Amino acid sequence: MLFVCYSNCSTCRGLENALIEKEISFSKRDIKEENPTATEMKEWHQRSGLPLKKFFNTSGMIYREQNLKDKLGDMSEEEQYALLATDGMLVKRPILITDNEEVLVGPLVKDYIAAL
Repeated sequence: MLFVCYSNCSTCRGLENALIEKEISFSKRDIKEENPTATEMKEWHQRSGLPLKKFFNTSGMIYREQNLKDKLGDMSEEEQYALLATDGMLVKRPILITDNEEVLVGPLVKDYIAAL
């Protein structure tokens, strides 16, 4: 599994600890240090089955500062993938890519780990 998180996020740290406690093998990737590429964002979005908006950190400062709430509707998916690739802090976290390539974002990660 790949656990994409932000190390300073208490939710991410708690879910990482839950994976460790359950002795689940995973690789960790800090989203601030290694931002997902536009290609990864497109792939993850397509595999998730979620609306693309679910991949945006809508409560983040950058999202609010850039007034993305009003701009996303006028952007193509390709433009949104490119935007997400500019800064990891724009991306909703955590993201979990399971061993069977399922992509989970935000609260779905907590539910998945709890069910393990």
